[in-house]
Amino acid sequence: MSWKLISNHRKKLLAGVGLIFAIGAGASYSFWWPPFSTWIDSALQQRKSANASADAHAGHDHSEGVHDDHAGHDHAGHDEGTSLELNAQALKNLGLTNEYLQPIALRDYNRTITVPAIVAAKPGRTQIRVSSPLSGVVTHVHAVTGEAVIAGELLFEVRLTYEDLVDTQTQFLKTLSELEVEKREIARLEEVTQSGAISAKSLLERRYSKDKIEAYLGSMREALKLHGLSAAQIASIETERKLLRDLAIETPDIDSHNKNEEMRLSRLPFRPASFAPNLLEDPKTGKRPLIVEDLNVQKGQGVTSGEMLCSLSDFSSLYIEGQAFEQDAPTVTQAAQNGWMIDAIVQTNSGAELINGLKLAFVGTSVDPSTRTLSFFVELPNQILRDEENEQGQRFLTWRFRVGQRLQLQVPVEVWKDQLVLPVDAVVKDGADWFAFQQNGDHFDRIAVHVKHRDQTNVVIDNDGVLFPGDVVALRAAHQLQMALKNKSGGGVDPHAGHNH
Repeated sequence: MSWKLISNHRKKLLAGVGLIFAIGAGASYSFWWPPFSTWIDSALQQRKSANASADAHAGHDHSEGVHDDHAGHDHAGHDEGTSLELNAQALKNLGLTNEYLQPIALRDYNRTITVPAIVAAKPGRTQIRVSSPLSGVVTHVHAVTGEAVIAGELLFEVRLTYEDLVDTQTQFLKTLSELEVEKREIARLEEVTQSGAISAKSLLERRYSKDKIEAYLGSMREALKLHGLSAAQIASIETERKLLRDLAIETPDIDSHNKNEEMRLSRLPFRPASFAPNLLEDPKTGKRPLIVEDLNVQKGQGVTSGEMLCSLSDFSSLYIEGQAFEQDAPTVTQAAQNGWMIDAIVQTNSGAELINGLKLAFVGTSVDPSTRTLSFFVELPNQILRDEENEQGQRFLTWRFRVGQRLQLQVPVEVWKDQLVLPVDAVVKDGADWFAFQQNGDHFDRIAVHVKHRDQTNVVIDNDGVLFPGDVVALRAAHQLQMALKNKSGGGVDPHAGHNH
């Protein structure tokens, strides 16, 4: 009897302990069940992937990666309701090339705000006005509208008619002749004075006259410099005793200014614009090409001093002018202070194109009173899409970005470290769920994911054990895959699947 009594007490004790354990487990359910459930799902997913991999390798050659012949292929590891089998043609139709079937990896993500923007010129750098320094008649036009030229190339030749310059040169030559006569007379008087034929007073007066002429010549040299002539050109007039008649107007150097640069004349060496080398930059000078625009003169036309002949544009480096709303001004200022790079979104025929890593140049100092927006400017390096020469040797360029082109800027708000980041086309929304499609052999399995954040180009996936770094997912066409999966299951295709309204 005693052993039976002890056994009954043991059973009651075990029942009590079990009841207490059950009550405790129920009370702490919210703490232990989520990680335990995630562990079970992960173990099942790994087991399913291992089974699918073993099935895919059984009796098959995987050198091509996608199979059309399914003989001997066991799909027991795939849930047909959430899995799609795609052949090579289907992958091509969806654009799922090797570029869009890459293992995902952890990387930093910049949470951003998107603001409208426009490509703008750099004031004082993008456009240069070429004017005639003196009045005259255009005798040659070497450049044409749209042509690309570099510094030092001849643009125009002008026959000078500027009366003041002509008169100054004429008077300069006349004074030079007078000085020579005075020097010869002084030399004659010096010989006569030594013989005692005349007094030394006459010689002294001639020397004073010579000094006055030389002083006058010095002032005339300065006057010619003010007209634009260099010291070398003035010396040329003095040596050759010829007036400078023709003015050669060259492409200015946008990058530097030589204090000794001179107004070029057509009898000096030059390189015509039409015969310039077909290079983005001159290998010797490293000058950038300038585009001839607003060509306003023609051969035989008279021009006055300061009249614009044409304008030259340098499109190699531009600005993107962003228009941030007043409440976003602190975000823009923070990005500038932290030195964060800014991304641009350009709309093309093939969709949105992202330009990464642009530097914020400066932020405007005032808010536009009419639009209540703050302007800020981002550096935009340009690219040449076309560089050709015609039969006349004239060079023409086509630039990728143009002034006035509209785009959008993504300004960083904060940086999230080590995130699972996918392109926005890699996920699709269906009701309350978001899905991605993981590659599993020649199948794509639909996986429910948690989207933490979404912008125009990327989504941030919660790293909760559903997807792991190294998994291969379809980085595009998730919407088409979702519709194909619904169509396969026999349900009606929701035309709005994958769109967020």
